Amino acid sequence: MATVTIQKRENKKGNSYVVTFKDPLTGKKKYYKTFKKHRIAQQEANDLRALLDTGKSPNPRKKKLSALNFHQVSISLEKEWANRLSEKEIAKKTMDEWVIWLNVLNHKFGKRLLCDISTQEILNFRKKITKKNSNVSSNKYLSIFKKVFKQGLELNAVVSDPSECIKSLSEKEHERNRFLFPHEVNSLIEATKQTRAKFYLPAIIYLGAEHGAAKQEILGLKWSKINFDYKGEGLITLYRTKNKKERTEFIMPRTRMALLDWHDHLKWMRHRRKIIQIKTDFVFCHLDGSPIKNFNRAWWRVLEIAGIEDFHFHDLRHTFCSNLILSGAGLKDAKEMIGHKDIAMTDRYAHLTDEHKNYRQNILAEHYESKN
Repeated sequence: MATVTIQKRENKKGNSYVVTFKDPLTGKKKYYKTFKKHRIAQQEANDLRALLDTGKSPNPRKKKLSALNFHQVSISLEKEWANRLSEKEIAKKTMDEWVIWLNVLNHKFGKRLLCDISTQEILNFRKKITKKNSNVSSNKYLSIFKKVFKQGLELNAVVSDPSECIKSLSEKEHERNRFLFPHEVNSLIEATKQTRAKFYLPAIIYLGAEHGAAKQEILGLKWSKINFDYKGEGLITLYRTKNKKERTEFIMPRTRMALLDWHDHLKWMRHRRKIIQIKTDFVFCHLDGSPIKNFNRAWWRVLEIAGIEDFHFHDLRHTFCSNLILSGAGLKDAKEMIGHKDIAMTDRYAHLTDEHKNYRQNILAEHYESKN
């Protein structure tokens, strides 16, 4: 018997019932129609099942399409995300990220009728993103494309999904291992002195390079998670929502000093401008306490001044792991300190264990030469 399913969807206007079926030729799940009443959806599902049992396939092109453009479908999709957020099916951070990617696609395809966008156009767009950024970024855009077209099918804006046949690019083959040596990190810090971000960016860079903190961990860091006086060194607790892992570490000396400098600057500026009520406890925030959402412009400016090319902020995590291993730590140490769940994620740095041996041999060679 053919596989036909009815999925109930709840929205502000009431319930709707989406009928889908398993294509007898490809075995893939396909959208059929959406109905407002379960009784009608059940009747149509029975008729569809009978049709499929005869070996025939429904012809979706008989449907009259709604002339909706990409932007209109996106609005509907955002409303659905908002409903899922209110039901706690997705996290706010997840939705915020989806909206950012969606806005970029809207800028490119917003005015186009959804039914006019082809598979080749999506592939061409992905090719540009891959060349400009990475496979990871391309895959994120593709996932948003798929969400938009899925919504378009439910709204009867398209008869098929042109992104359905496009597979995600391999991220394993394009893992970035770019990292900075200590003197390059110092160049970055020096470059911050020439920017308006000179008060807070050094602390951010040190958190990335000396603690392997991701951007998300840094922007979510609160003063209550930092103890500057513990055993004269200080403790810091970082939380990574990506893998829901919390890690507490001693604060590296330069990181501690940069955080204290930023803390003192905030305190002084708030006193100077008579700002008493602070909205939040975020470390990296505006004077009123509202969190800093990103620091991309300042980051790219610092890279330009320092003359460092092809380097992403996330590469500071690679910088942390790489220099940790080059200084003598093992892969297991790096795994625990960076917050990886699986040692396989840390294996990309295995080749540096040989570099560490070479580094030690060079020091030994210098030692022998100094004794001549």
